[in-house]
Amino acid sequence: MSTKLQEKLRCQKRGEEFIDETLSSIGRTPESQHYVKNAVLREEILRCKRENNGQASDELAKMFIQIATKLSNKLKYTNEEDRIDCIYTAVGDCIRYFSDFDENVTQNAFAYITSICRNGFAKGWRNLGYMKLPQSLQVSLSDNVYSI
Repeated sequence: MSTKLQEKLRCQKRGEEFIDETLSSIGRTPESQHYVKNAVLREEILRCKRENNGQASDELAKMFIQIATKLSNKLKYTNEEDRIDCIYTAVGDCIRYFSDFDENVTQNAFAYITSICRNGFAKGWRNLGYMKLPQSLQVSLSDNVYSI
């Protein structure tokens, strides 16, 4: 790995112009970091609605799995099985409700699918049966104190 000064000197020896792109690249994300592009997702949804009569294709299902897996990394789970169950619930909801996407209302299919995934995670978490009770509803049997 070389410094900018070393690279500048190499370019001068070769007779090339040195262009420092450090400041111009700040804030940009490379194309390879976008795991699902909005335009590709929107076109695939519209194609499935037209050609497959509302049935999701394999490519669309892969996109849903990628989105749900990426969103699951933002949540904390104690068991890996719970994470997988919530991902499958979210993907199932995406497959069930993607045909309700209306391109006349919005062009942002990624936001639409992401909101479906988030609701699917909440539904999956409720189906797992975990429920946190507030402190005022918990009963302490060891002290014979019952506060409800």
